[in-house]
Formats: sequence, structure tokens, C-alpha cells
Amino acid sequence: MTDKVLEAKPILDRFRLDGRVALVTGGGQGIGRGYAHALGEAGAAVAVVDMVTERAETVADELTKKGIDTLAVTADVTKSDQVQGMIDTILGHWGRLTIGVNNAGIGLWADAETISEDEWNRVLDVNLNGVFLCAQAEGRVMLEAGYGKIINTASMSGHIVNTPQNQVAYNTSKAGVLHLTRSLAAEWASRGVRVNSISPGYTRTKLVDDLLQTPEGQKVMPTWMGMIPMGEMVEVTDLQGAVVYLASEASDFMTGHDMVIDGGYCAW
Repeated sequence: MTDKVLEAKPILDRFRLDGRVALVTGGGQGIGRGYAHALGEAGAAVAVVDMVTERAETVADELTKKGIDTLAVTADVTKSDQVQGMIDTILGHWGRLTIGVNNAGIGLWADAETISEDEWNRVLDVNLNGVFLCAQAEGRVMLEAGYGKIINTASMSGHIVNTPQNQVAYNTSKAGVLHLTRSLAAEWASRGVRVNSISPGYTRTKLVDDLLQTPEGQKVMPTWMGMIPMGEMVEVTDLQGAVVYLASEASDFMTGHDMVIDGGYCAW
């Protein structure tokens, strides 16, 4: 029997992403922006994907200034033709795709008895259908290559029901992402493609900071903080290590797993 410990690459080398190509949807702001920086710093070439061109270009410029090989791509993840165009652009530029981070999403606070059909459909379309369309298109490329990493952004809201705000559509969409991740992982495991997810807790982004300045946001903040054992929100930088790990060969035997990063919220 070979000695795997002695023959393996040094552990830090196994976290490197040199020679790999990644895409990050929703990469123009917030968590996606943090993921794009982390993957690029670990050695990957990164396509920053956003439905707003200016946002994608701004983050791509940030990466370029760090010496990261990058590309800004505009795409609406709810449109299958635009998702395929995203893939085609990346393949045309680099010739391969190794890592797909499906992060684009929207939130909505609405009571179940009053949420409109259009509001419900919009949240499910972006947060669940969009993740599937991207994973499907990425998977086709990776399955042909015999290797790839797909990482979906879920949420602790897929595991628990948030309070005091009501967000039935968001919670349902993220629970769907968790089971979509497991389903794809099981289907593609024997063909070299690993599918995992990251479930952030309440994360400090500009959008959340702006929300917390409103009367509604100030009302929920004491409850949020009181329910997080660590007593503070997740920072985007707290999520970067997870996405690099899941994208790297260090996690090659992990699939169908959800990494919850929530300051202990779901531990109660």
C-alpha cells in the first residue's frame, strides 16, 4: 500500500488554483466580489459575471490591478441563452472552465399571505432556477473534461426560518439550492464533477448595511445579534477561505456538502 501522506503534495500547494479557470455569478458586488478576489489570489483566472456590466467591469479592474487574469461578463442567470453565452465567452477566451461559483441571488421580505405571484416567481427564478441553469451549463463542460468544481451559494435560511422578518420565498429558494446541490453531486460524482454549497449567515455587505440604516432594519438588528452566538455578522472575508477550499484539489473527495458559516446561528 502506498503512503498517501508522504506522497501527497504539500498541503498548502493543494489549496492553490494555478492554471484553473473560474466564473463567479453575482460577482460585481458583495459576497460574489469577495469570492472573485479570493479565487484570483489563489491563482485562478476569474470571469466576473454580473447582470450589470459596470459592476462586473469594476471588480474585474480590481482583480487586474492585483495581477489576476480576469474577464468581465454580462449575463442574466435566469435566461438560458445568456447563461450559455457566458459559458461560450469564457471558453472562447480561456478554452476551459474548471470552477463555477453560482452566487447570484436576490432577497425579499414579504408575508406569505400577501406576497404576489410575480414576487414569488422572481425570487425562485433567480435564486433557484438561475443556479440550476448555470450548474447545468457548467456541468456539461466539466463532465466532458472529466473534472470540475461547482459551488452554489445557499444560505442558513435554507436550514432554518429566519426571524423576526418574514421571507418565505427566499427561505424556500435557498432550501431548494441545498437539495439541488445534493442531487447534482450524487448524479455527477462518478464522472469527476464535485458539487457543494456555502450557506452564509447574516453577512455584512453594502446592501445589508444600507438596509440596517432603515427603520425596518434597525428593528430587526437586536434580534439578529441576540441569536448569533458570536454576537456579530459574517464578513465577506470570512467566506473566502471556504470558496477556495471547495474550488481546490484539497476538497476533491467532498461532494454534496453544505458549509454553514453563520457565527453559530444554526447551532442553537
